[in-house]
Amino acid sequence: MILSDRDIKKVIKQKRLVFLPKISPDQIGPASIDLKLGPQFKVFHISETSLLDTKKGIPLDVMKKYDHRESFILHPGKFILASTAEYMKVPDDMVLRVEGKSTLARMGILVHTAGFVDPGFEGSITLEISNQSDLPVKLYPGMYICQVAVEYLSSPAEKPYNLRKKSLYNKQKGPTAANPQNLFDKL
Repeated sequence: MILSDRDIKKVIKQKRLVFLPKISPDQIGPASIDLKLGPQFKVFHISETSLLDTKKGIPLDVMKKYDHRESFILHPGKFILASTAEYMKVPDDMVLRVEGKSTLARMGILVHTAGFVDPGFEGSITLEISNQSDLPVKLYPGMYICQVAVEYLSSPAEKPYNLRKKSLYNKQKGPTAANPQNLFDKL
C-alpha cells in the first residue's frame, strides 16, 4: 500500500522515515516525496577505456567526479551519475519506489535508479541520468529531480538491506559508481 501525504507526514514526524536535511512540507505531494539534486556528478570519460566489463566493474580512472554548485550541462546522448541531496534512513518495514519527474522527462531528461530503495537502506540515492533530447540541458543542484513513493511491507524484512552481506551501497553519500560484486554467484 502506497502511503498518502497524511501518512507520509506521520511516519516522518515519528522519525521512522528520516531525511537529512529535513524535507520541507512543500516536498510532500499527495502520494510521494519530491527529492532534490545534489551537487556532485560523475561522468564517463570514454577516452580512458573502450569496454566496461561487468565482472570487473568500473575502473577508477573512467569516471571523473565534478562538484557543481551552480549548474551542470548535460549534453545530448550523454549519461551521468548524480545523487539526491537528501540522505535517508528507511525502516525495515517500508520500501521506497523512485521515479523521475515528468517535467524533466518532457525535456528529454531521463532520471533512473534501480527504482527501489530497500528496507533498512541508509544513504543518498544514486541517480542515473541521461539526456535523450537533441539539445543540451542545464541541471541545477537543489532542483527537484525525482520523487519517491513510500510503501509498507506485509511484515518487517527478516534481513534488511543494512544487514545483508550482498548490500554494497549502504551509507553511500553522493553518486556511487557500480560495484559488480553482487551480479554473479561466487565461483
